[in-house]
Amino acid sequence: MRRIAVLVLALSCACAGVAAAPAPVSAGATPSAQLHALFDRAWSQAHPKPPTGSTDYKLLWSDPSLAAAKRETAQRQANLAALKKIDPARLDPADQLSYRLFEYQLQDAITGAAFADDAQGLMTQLWGPQLAADEFRGAHFDHAGGYEGLIRKLNALGPYLAAFTARLQETAAAGITQPRVVMERVPGEIQANIVKDPTQSPFYAPFNTLPDSIPAAEQARLRQQAQTAITTVVNPAYTRFLDFFMHDYLPRARAAIGVSSLPDGNAYYAYLVRHYTTTDMTPGQVHALGLKLVAQIHGQMEALFKQAGFKGSYKDFVRYLRTNPKFYYSDPDDLLEAYRAAAKRIDPHLTEVLSLWMLPRQPWGVEVIPAALAPNTYPAYANVPYMSVNLYRPETRPKYSIQVLTCHEGRPGHNLQIPVAEELHHLPKFRRFAYYNAFGEGWALYSETLCDQPMGLYDKDVYSKFGYLNYQMWRAVRLVVDTGIHQDGWTRAEAVKYMQDNTALAGQNIQTEVDRYIVWPGQALSYMIGEQTILRLRAKAQARLGKQYSLKDFDDVVLGQGSLPMAVLKEVVDRWIGNTLAGHPADQLPYACKPRTLEACPTH
Repeated sequence: MRRIAVLVLALSCACAGVAAAPAPVSAGATPSAQLHALFDRAWSQAHPKPPTGSTDYKLLWSDPSLAAAKRETAQRQANLAALKKIDPARLDPADQLSYRLFEYQLQDAITGAAFADDAQGLMTQLWGPQLAADEFRGAHFDHAGGYEGLIRKLNALGPYLAAFTARLQETAAAGITQPRVVMERVPGEIQANIVKDPTQSPFYAPFNTLPDSIPAAEQARLRQQAQTAITTVVNPAYTRFLDFFMHDYLPRARAAIGVSSLPDGNAYYAYLVRHYTTTDMTPGQVHALGLKLVAQIHGQMEALFKQAGFKGSYKDFVRYLRTNPKFYYSDPDDLLEAYRAAAKRIDPHLTEVLSLWMLPRQPWGVEVIPAALAPNTYPAYANVPYMSVNLYRPETRPKYSIQVLTCHEGRPGHNLQIPVAEELHHLPKFRRFAYYNAFGEGWALYSETLCDQPMGLYDKDVYSKFGYLNYQMWRAVRLVVDTGIHQDGWTRAEAVKYMQDNTALAGQNIQTEVDRYIVWPGQALSYMIGEQTILRLRAKAQARLGKQYSLKDFDDVVLGQGSLPMAVLKEVVDRWIGNTLAGHPADQLPYACKPRTLEACPTH
């Protein structure tokens, strides 16, 4: 799971107000120059830099208003119209691919914005203004100016929360809300921001460790200003927001958990399935695939625990795993050390699955999810360059899941795939920093198979191998549960029971996972759909190339163009297969280029 608040593709606009008109391109510019000028303008529009000293909440936080959302859509439509004026036939293959991806992102975002239901995702127990302090926890600067910027953000929280309140009132009045059963988790998250002692506020964290490069008198001034902002702005703003949430929003939160219960909900969910899987699959097709994979993985799991000498049934084995304390740590520090040890076991094996020159230059490590977030969030997530791990209630977090989870969130999963993409400097920024869920989560799930073979990281422990299969089952179950909730009208209890019956996940994880699927319809489908696509492409490459096939070459090609929709990934792999059969070296292909040096690839 990559740590993101709401899925936003690289071209999503965070701007306040109308973006500046694109600068004109020389009439004599080549189509390629026009294309890259458009990419650069769109990136600047989507990532505006607040003027020095700005106190505008729209620039310092965001503009949550409906008017801002409409401006974003209008900007995308304008960029799409500008793109259509460029003839793709006059571009080289690399630019043609960028053209297609730019068009895909814009069109997908425009399509999604047409659904009023999209407003339901403004706030959940996993993201929203109640968790704004998460941005402050890791903030660090060498100079006073950086901390002065944080203080301006603190002082802007009042109008920001007021604007967010207005938007939530507007959507709730239109009947667009999240389910009450899940949103009852949120008041505690809001309350955590209201403290008597400002130095205990989560927003104060950066001011506890000011660097020595700032003089002592300046440090005292910054701390005092931060405490004043927390006391006079942050606390009152969150108190008002909590009052609104408890007495206005929560009573109007919907009873039904499926997004299909919202106006035009079935069409919206069908769109979300296409959006997150980057395929044309229907909810029914996804559900059927899930049932098939659940049965298949059950067979593998039963064979494994019988091989280990266990005499009971699958349910008996799962009960044994859930109730035997030997499979859990009681001390959170021990759990943390186990994650760090699992990370160290991975690194020596990375060159078995990827060429040395493809490995990212960025180091990575393991950090702890803040205690305020831990009860309602995932077992772990990627917060590149870290794998963030959940130490809340360690007795619910099985030892046999540690290695496979580290492979997914650490390396060779998200903490490899994301930095590799960011280091593809020959690509335009919108591609280096794009994130298609089916690709990113599909690669991370595929990475779990790499840690099985060829890395062999589960071989020495039958329970670790079962943990790997359990995680494969977890993602297969998601195909059934997500579609069950949002297409077939399942209750929360039915979703929980299906996960209890078909996985060895601990109860704490099952509860938070089901609530995640409820508020984030479709996203959980991306994992298994992406992995299955990559595995099919790998099998095809092996069959077609025979002795010319190399796992490292295949993985290089999959990652070599950054994040891609599944149909485009298939084209990239097919082209690599064809060029390899024709005798072209893999690292010289236009569809597979991560240079050993930046000069080795075309730049614009």
